[in-house]
Amino acid sequence: MDAGIAALLGAGLGSLTTIGAAVVTGRAQARTQFAQWRRQHRRDAYAAYLGALHERDIAMDAVLAALRPDEPDLADVDEKVRRFIDLAREVHRAMEIVIIEGPPPMVEAAERVQRASEGLSAVMRRMVEDARAADSGRKVADEEAAAERERLLYAEVKAFRAEARDVLGRAQGRRGVTRPDS
Repeated sequence: MDAGIAALLGAGLGSLTTIGAAVVTGRAQARTQFAQWRRQHRRDAYAAYLGALHERDIAMDAVLAALRPDEPDLADVDEKVRRFIDLAREVHRAMEIVIIEGPPPMVEAAERVQRASEGLSAVMRRMVEDARAADSGRKVADEEAAAERERLLYAEVKAFRAEARDVLGRAQGRRGVTRPDS
């Protein structure tokens, strides 16, 4: 084989190797960018959900505070309940994004928060109904139940935050390199 053909074959092989390396590098970079994009969307979804929960919980606290007096101002209570309901809808919308973004452990954590929230909301609704009926027979027991359910809700929100940190941390991987498989 003469030197010209050998040089041509060598150049061709070098070109193929370069193209192959570029394809592999390009795919790896695309996977990394996609994983970073996904992580950011998840982070935004989790943060929006936690923010909506916070606002709704402030409204819940306002309802419970308005119910504390022996004779609550029912117009004030109703206004605070309407605000709570509006914010509860925002929590639901934010939770839908968490469900879409996943992964399953985050969906399960959000569902646990929802169940704890429903428990507290049920006590609050009963307290509102009793206030409207001027029935204070369960007031002390309901205030205690509300306090206990608030603690349970806080524990579930705390667990949601911890799961979010874990999920986002797994997506980040070591040395800040995003892993596409999370």
